[in-house]
Amino acid sequence: MNTETEGRIAAQQFRREHRLGVQPLGDLVTVIEQTTGVDVAVLDAGPDEHGLAMRDPDRGVVFIGVARTENPMRQRSTLAHELAHVLFEDWIDAEVGDWSEPSPREDRCRAFARHLLVPVEGVREFLQDRQELTLASLSAVVQRFLVSPAIAAIALEQAGYIDHATSEQWGEFYTPQLAARFGWIDQYHALQAESGKRRTPQRLLARAINGYAIGVLPAQAIATLRGVTLAEAEADLREAGVEPANSTVTWARAADLPDVDVDLSDLDDATGDDDGAGRDAG
Repeated sequence: MNTETEGRIAAQQFRREHRLGVQPLGDLVTVIEQTTGVDVAVLDAGPDEHGLAMRDPDRGVVFIGVARTENPMRQRSTLAHELAHVLFEDWIDAEVGDWSEPSPREDRCRAFARHLLVPVEGVREFLQDRQELTLASLSAVVQRFLVSPAIAAIALEQAGYIDHATSEQWGEFYTPQLAARFGWIDQYHALQAESGKRRTPQRLLARAINGYAIGVLPAQAIATLRGVTLAEAEADLREAGVEPANSTVTWARAADLPDVDVDLSDLDDATGDDDGAGRDAG
């Protein structure tokens, strides 16, 4: 079985197991967190760093991190790519080095990402029996499935709508070009704004907010996790009706304390004998 087939079968199985059908996937961070329980974060990273998947072998905890970017389609592809590494458990036999170098493992993950984001069956359901496709058709697939023109073009070729030469030609376009040309540039800018924000793993943030609600964690911790100001964090918490629990300590008065009967007779036995030995002679 080649890497393309492995990736496609795994993507189809993932959609089937989680009842995702063949329709476009919405917020991919949420999809991954809700279906796999893996914590996902969108982080500040260098210009050449797109994403990574890590596993703590002692606790079995898995974490996916992707970079903030103004390229939302690339971020979605990166998320799907890192999910593939998690599902294939690539860290088991991964060696230290540049893991992004071309390899069967990377080819398999790229195939998984394409088929997860834009399944061929979903393209066929969307376009149905259209006979002649144009750039407007490519734009529609890109907009619907939120993938790059290159990925959309490959899906169109695999679905039998265009030939290989057209697929390569259309794959040279950029998403902003299509969005501006076919009238959905405002949507694209909204997608850019979303992919450019930091995001904290939802479970971690939920636990922190619960800690704030019971009065053991300050609002500043919430602000730090979210990467916002303290004022913003407090405003959001107030708007959601989340307030720290009242932890006022009620002090008792001395008069309210119960009487205690203390028997000191044992102290006499410990300090001297019955005949007076050990007492002052005078």
